[in-house]
Amino acid sequence: MHGIISKPPRAATNLATSRVVLLLLVVMTGVAPISLYILVPALPVLATTFGRDISIAQMTVSLYMVGIALSQLIMGPLSDKFGRRPVLLGGLALMVAASIACIFAETLPQLIAARFFQALGGASGMVVSRAIIRDIYARDRVASMISLVVAALMIGQMVSPLTGGLIETAFGWRAIFYAITVAAIMVAVGIALALPETRRDRAAGSGFRGDVGILIRNRAFVGYVMCQVLASQIIFTFAGGGPYIVVTQMGRTSAEYGAWFATTGFAYLVGNLLCVRFAPRHSLAKLIWFGLALQLAGSLLNLLWSFAGWNEAPAWLFGTQMIVMVGNAFVMANSAAGAISIRPEAAGTASGAMGFLQQGIGALMSQFGAYLGGHSATTLPLTAAVLAISLLCACMMLFVVPRREVVVSEALIEQAEEEETGMM
Repeated sequence: MHGIISKPPRAATNLATSRVVLLLLVVMTGVAPISLYILVPALPVLATTFGRDISIAQMTVSLYMVGIALSQLIMGPLSDKFGRRPVLLGGLALMVAASIACIFAETLPQLIAARFFQALGGASGMVVSRAIIRDIYARDRVASMISLVVAALMIGQMVSPLTGGLIETAFGWRAIFYAITVAAIMVAVGIALALPETRRDRAAGSGFRGDVGILIRNRAFVGYVMCQVLASQIIFTFAGGGPYIVVTQMGRTSAEYGAWFATTGFAYLVGNLLCVRFAPRHSLAKLIWFGLALQLAGSLLNLLWSFAGWNEAPAWLFGTQMIVMVGNAFVMANSAAGAISIRPEAAGTASGAMGFLQQGIGALMSQFGAYLGGHSATTLPLTAAVLAISLLCACMMLFVVPRREVVVSEALIEQAEEEETGMM
């Protein structure tokens, strides 16, 4: 009985080999974050058009991020209860309606409110895609598939600001929302036609409260989630302080900062591609520790460069941060795979909790990074913060995840599935 339940259903196994399904996983994951970045070049135009301060126009981005965080918390449990398809299609329908509202917004507050609901619906793809990956792929492929989806997504995110700038220049800022509306409709049609339901059958009496209770009492789940969330905070903290350091302290242009910051995105992309290659042949724990070692080595080097005064030049600061980001990709993908594999039938709830903490804490850490970069004369406070977060991330794996479960992570997952069998 157990051997049957521990494997993905036959239909899920067939889906795992489908390139169409893989493409859908990429686009459903990317529709919300790409819609975030594609509007950024038009923010000055929005401020001028509506006669408001740029800080008010910035709320079309900041509240969008709040919408993403809340969506992760809501859509994940809903997908466990009602299925992946209904939640995805409902979320994308909300995104389409909100995007149309953005097109016809007459005031900036109307646009900000519509953007919030756009994120709330669109981010359903971010959380549900991780759950679908756990549904249809074998356990030893979960981390590599998450990395592959993220790698493809990173390419889209890197070109989306340029795309948004070109659209705004040629057709005006409202054309950006026409493009988002069309994209959301195309993704919804693709899901409706090509993606069957992948959610596992739930045990009788199981539900959101039971799933949450089991997950938060599991040390491995807590450790993996906190490891993933803390790793993501390195990105938010560095991104928050980087502009102030490069433009204010180093006296470089914002365009030059953008070019240097793109190198960290490229390093993260490389890390994900390497993870895709090595994940099937190495254990989850080894890959996480490899990433943690790179994070610690890179952040320690950057701190040493700060003491020496060398990373007052962008090449030193960002060159070393690239090492951190390669490791960061390994840590985030594999710790996420570990978290959503603890209780496969509650993969949506696990993914949602992880995404909510990542985005919610990330908003605070971005502000913290901006404070460190904007109120310092050197790079030392920011690089010290990155090293501290890297150390905390390693402590989660060292002290929170039980060591026997880290070494035998498959046994942990088998045990969780046996518990599900007993409930059935």
